[in-house]
Amino acid sequence: MGFFKRTILTTLIFVAYAQLFPAQLMVSSFGVALIGALVLGVLNGIIKPILSFLSFPLTIITFGLFAIVINALMLSMMTWFVPGIVFSSFGSTLLLAIVISLVSAIFGDGRDSR
Repeated sequence: MGFFKRTILTTLIFVAYAQLFPAQLMVSSFGVALIGALVLGVLNGIIKPILSFLSFPLTIITFGLFAIVINALMLSMMTWFVPGIVFSSFGSTLLLAIVISLVSAIFGDGRDSR
C-alpha cells in the first residue's frame, strides 16, 4: 500500500475511532486527523526503524508483542507534534495501535501480488 493510501486509511481510522470511543480519543477535526496521519507516517519512516532495532531482543523475548508497544509509542509521539489529537491514556493508545495494525493488514498492508 502506498503512502497516500495508508495516510487516508489512518486518517479514517482516527476519525472513526474518535467517534466510536470519544472517551479514549479526541480529534478536533478531519484536517487534524489528516495531519496526524502524515506525522505518524513520517515518524514511522524515521524513528520506528531505530526503536525496532534497539528493542529487537525484547521483541524476540515477547514473541513479537513488543512491536505493538512500539506502534503505540509512535502514536504517543505523534500527539506531541499534533496538538488537536489527545489520548486519554496509554492503554487507549495501545488499543488504537492494535486497531490500526489489524485494519492495515485487512486492507492490503502487504506486498501487492502481480
